[in-house]
Amino acid sequence: MSADTPPFIVAIPARYGSTRLPAKPLREIAGVPMVVRVAQRALQAGATEVVVAVDDQRIADALAGQGVEVCMTRGDHASGSDRLAECAVHYGWPDDAIVVNLQGDEPFAPAAGIREVARALADDDAPVATLATPITEAHELFDPNVVKLVRASNGRALYFSRAPLPWARDAFALHREMLPAEVPFLRHIGIYAYRAGFLKRYTQLSRTALEQAESLEQLRVLEHGHAIAVRLTPEPFPPGIDTLADLERAEQWLARD
Repeated sequence: MSADTPPFIVAIPARYGSTRLPAKPLREIAGVPMVVRVAQRALQAGATEVVVAVDDQRIADALAGQGVEVCMTRGDHASGSDRLAECAVHYGWPDDAIVVNLQGDEPFAPAAGIREVARALADDDAPVATLATPITEAHELFDPNVVKLVRASNGRALYFSRAPLPWARDAFALHREMLPAEVPFLRHIGIYAYRAGFLKRYTQLSRTALEQAESLEQLRVLEHGHAIAVRLTPEPFPPGIDTLADLERAEQWLARD
């Protein structure tokens, strides 16, 4: 870990139940449970502490001997952020501690990206930071499953959306098969760093109209007037695992790698 990387905690929400992929944290990729692979990535990134927030003893058992903390959390949390907020209270993390929320279905998250989101928060007085990567293909921009964002000149997020954003009016009036090179199209990468004090407060914020319309939890932060710092990821983030097809692709990716 480079000298300019601040100390940071990685917290991994891992819920046993999943509609699309039941028992997802325990699904094996090349013989290793997914949640173990995610924890290993966090350790490789140089986190001072790695905590996996679980709701089922079977996940805790799979993590035995991995060198990480396991926090048994309530089973009724609405989101991973709620689960991590419970951990922040349980461990008494200082309000200024940097907590990286690494999703439990990101077994190939690059260590450099985990460190970068921690640095992004340390370099800004925003309470939240996240990552993005350029969009270069038109089909990606127009895909509602790909979350887009725009940011200000100071690097902070202006808005997140499932819609094509920003709208290149003149270029798209002519065609929509290619993207104009001069427009900064960005895809959001769903890794966050929080200051622990804000993480505790965030889950007390009321849900907002735009958050519900777009089904994007991060819009709650912006709608309540808080800032989100955005940095470009130094390395690509391979897709997360949501379905059996994703698991099969992950196996193939590992075999090729």
